Amino acid sequence: MSITRRKFLGWIGAAGAGTLVGKRAGAAANRHFTGHPDSMGVLYDNTLCIGCRRCEAGCNAVNNLPAPNRPFDDLAVMDTPRRTTAYEYMVMNRYDSDSAPAGPFFRRIGCNHCLEPACASSCFVSAYTKAETGAVTYDPSVCVGCRYCMIACPFEIPAYEYDKALDPSISKCHMCHHRIVEGLLPGCVEACPVEALTFGKREALIRIARKRIQTRPDRYVDHIYGEHEMGGSNWLYLSAVPFREMGMREDLGVVSAPQLTHGALSAVPIVVGLWPVLLTGVYAMSRRKDKIAETEKADAVKEALDRASAEAETRLADALAKAESEKQKAIEKAVKSALEEAAEKAGTDSAETTSEEES
Repeated sequence: MSITRRKFLGWIGAAGAGTLVGKRAGAAANRHFTGHPDSMGVLYDNTLCIGCRRCEAGCNAVNNLPAPNRPFDDLAVMDTPRRTTAYEYMVMNRYDSDSAPAGPFFRRIGCNHCLEPACASSCFVSAYTKAETGAVTYDPSVCVGCRYCMIACPFEIPAYEYDKALDPSISKCHMCHHRIVEGLLPGCVEACPVEALTFGKREALIRIARKRIQTRPDRYVDHIYGEHEMGGSNWLYLSAVPFREMGMREDLGVVSAPQLTHGALSAVPIVVGLWPVLLTGVYAMSRRKDKIAETEKADAVKEALDRASAEAETRLADALAKAESEKQKAIEKAVKSALEEAAEKAGTDSAETTSEEES
């Protein structure tokens, strides 16, 4: 069943229950897949390539990719080694070698469309598919952005759209699968002016490559790169110089990536299932901690308010008592003063009466 990125993220919490049944990873089977019969491929012969970059322009055009910062006829970009990006599905690099003193030679860099792709074996949501055409296609609608494919690919091809924060996806060459199913050539093959790129059935391309080596052994390294590397691929390479001098790995062996990694990848569903459970637990603990902190804060505020209220009431009572005491003293003083004035007046009146009587 196909699910969207949003649905996956919405349902991921339920994955924890799936860990209890101990399912194995479906992406990395323990059987060897040798490719679809009659699958198509491309043979790249660097003895014919002139480094014109028209293949890059053709790829850009048929895939509606944004224009590069520097035009395709600017060959100086090859002075610095490049790799594919989210908006460049294939690039050409130029090399110098003691094995080819007559001049520089070139290398195409892009997805090799392995017969048993490491990217597909590492993808637990099946965003990658090995199509019957030979192409390894990618479905961004189910991708969850884990980028395991970028780590798994021995050729370091898948590129991530880091500039798209809300809905990024992985980008790579898909061998113009949409054109192949319509009977058209891949954009790069169609654009090549010297037929350095040959499109056809993989088995036929291998026969063509072997014939070229047999016919001109002085011209070619006696090896078809991609025939057996990592189990084989649908992109094949012929070269006038050792492949290592073009930065191509010669240490990959002939065993496919899924055969090497199916044991480790079988744990992916468990990791995917336990991860949301772990995150849910951490979130719950964090929320509980926040709730406790909020309760403690509220209790502290209430205690402070109660203490302040009690202190205010005490101060008010003391002030009222003091005011009452001072009022009573003032009354007593006033009464005393009045009595003294009355007594003094009474004495004066008595003296005046006595004086009158004596007179």
